[in-house]
Amino acid sequence: MTIRQLFKTSVIGLSTHKSRSLLTILGIVIGITAIILVMSLGEGAQSLILGQIQSIGSKVIAIVPGREPNGPSGFISTFTDSLKKRDIDSLMNKTNVPHADHVMPIVFGSEAASYNGEIYQPTILGGTSYYSQIYDIYPAVGRSFSDEEVNAYSDVIVIGSKVKDELFGNEPALERKIRIKDKSFRVIGVLAKAGQVSFLNFDEAVFIPYTTAQQYIFGIKHFNRIVVAADDEKNVEATAEDIKRTLRNNHDITNPDKDDFFVQTQAEAVQTVGTILSVLTLFLASVAAISLLVGGIGIMNIMLVSVTERTQEIGLRKALGATNKDISSQFLLEAVLLTSVGGLIGITLGGSLSFIVAFGISHIYGLGWKFILPLSSIVLGLGVASAIGLVFGIYPARQAARKNPIDALRYE
Repeated sequence: MTIRQLFKTSVIGLSTHKSRSLLTILGIVIGITAIILVMSLGEGAQSLILGQIQSIGSKVIAIVPGREPNGPSGFISTFTDSLKKRDIDSLMNKTNVPHADHVMPIVFGSEAASYNGEIYQPTILGGTSYYSQIYDIYPAVGRSFSDEEVNAYSDVIVIGSKVKDELFGNEPALERKIRIKDKSFRVIGVLAKAGQVSFLNFDEAVFIPYTTAQQYIFGIKHFNRIVVAADDEKNVEATAEDIKRTLRNNHDITNPDKDDFFVQTQAEAVQTVGTILSVLTLFLASVAAISLLVGGIGIMNIMLVSVTERTQEIGLRKALGATNKDISSQFLLEAVLLTSVGGLIGITLGGSLSFIVAFGISHIYGLGWKFILPLSSIVLGLGVASAIGLVFGIYPARQAARKNPIDALRYE
């Protein structure tokens, strides 16, 4: 029997029981759809998060208090008070860190802000005027605060676009005063609409001098982060080492394993986050693939039923000269066709759902979430579907080929 004849016979065999064939591939469709959806959304999330990290700039180095986390529970250790004013002074000293171009302490939290009865709870970021350069975000109206205002503990504030809309509506916000924790802040700037930048929605945030934030809002003496910008990309690694050495001297640490801080360059952050997201995506895809095993067992079950129902057909074909190989090949091809069609439907459905989800996230939450359908997911989907048809179709095909033609013709 030629390949063309084999294919035609298999298609006729499947089309004879359309409803059963469609129900048979349902498990494959669900499994492949889940894999495509997980891998597509995983790629989209990775692209978004890595883009957010890279948007800060390759010369920026972050100093985080506490030990570097090794897992999700390790992030609790970053909420410590190990970074103090003495560390800022030491890092600003060119003798200690010669290639440091800027040093910015950061404190952050959330408190309710109010104006004329309107209340909104923004993210509060305390820093220096350098925040505009790091995050590439500038006031659309008004100005940012100066270093002099930072040193003077000034009660000035720059607000995000959504904060302005929530508190002031269509009224102008400049020179108006909003209250945060019983202290009045004069609005000197309104940020241009920026959306999500580096894990933070700047439209929902406000900026104030870090000195004011420490003294009047959070009541702390330490910093949640310190950001250091190197003078050149080629000096980033050397600057990171200088930072570690300086802070260890300040904290009387001789063993690096006892560090109460960790330093992370943007390249390291990209690599770490990329690895974590890739592993997580593969793990979720593997979990989704379990449904394919169930679908494969269903394929085998239905094919065995089909072999029993078509016993007379098998006997007739053998009587007309069909060999065991012809019979076996036909039933095996039917199984592969079923799973391949299921794979194609699953890829189409998974890709469509991924596009809808990506579009929804991008427009509803204002995130730069891109729709990405990796070629590897398509190849994996088709490959896995075909392999399942082949593996789970072998046993039914052998059962069909082994039937005695005389007994098969007598079967009722």
